[in-house]
Amino acid sequence: MISRLPAVLAVAYPLLAHAAAWTGRAVLALVAGFVLALLMLWPALARGRAMAWIALLLCAAGLLWLHDRELGTLPLLAPPVLLNAFLAWLFARTLSAGRRPLIEHMIWTLHGEPDAIDPRIAAYARRLTAAWAALFALLAALNLLLALLAVPDGLLVSAGVTPPFSVPLSLWSLFANLLNHVIVGAFFLAEYVWRKRYFPEQPYKHFYDFVSRIARLGPAFWRSLVQ
Repeated sequence: MISRLPAVLAVAYPLLAHAAAWTGRAVLALVAGFVLALLMLWPALARGRAMAWIALLLCAAGLLWLHDRELGTLPLLAPPVLLNAFLAWLFARTLSAGRRPLIEHMIWTLHGEPDAIDPRIAAYARRLTAAWAALFALLAALNLLLALLAVPDGLLVSAGVTPPFSVPLSLWSLFANLLNHVIVGAFFLAEYVWRKRYFPEQPYKHFYDFVSRIARLGPAFWRSLVQ
């Protein structure tokens, strides 16, 4: 059960954040913020790191401080922007000279690390890596724009600035906490269908097998991408 806690927290956070924005209940924003802090610190917490527990207590104190000042929604505005910006950077940095594009690296690993990859697949992998980078960059920009313009509790309003025009906080949340995932999932599925049609010779049998193989790549693979 403990091993599944990160997955539970990852699913619970956007639902709690959306419920907080949709209902306007400050206590839900407080709980969502704590769930996010717990999720981010969980790897170190699970290893019993004292500094991680101290950091969690400081996060809880900070969230309570913001809650008392009716600013509890502020911490929820950042994750959709920062996560998408990080993923855009992660994909884009592998397109630089001398590096293997992220998707090509994934294909190379899934195919058993062959000596060479079909040039057509390699070219496609580079274009797909660029497409993912562009998608995440666009999502980061849209999330930031909506966070700035959201009313009430958006970034501009919280800073005492009247936005040139506004969007409801519930609309920001709908996009940031729900539609983001739908868009990414739809792109992922559409690309899989396209790839199976034009590159049918793949080591996986079906979509579930493909997702399972990606899930089994392990932490070492993902850590190598940020080195």
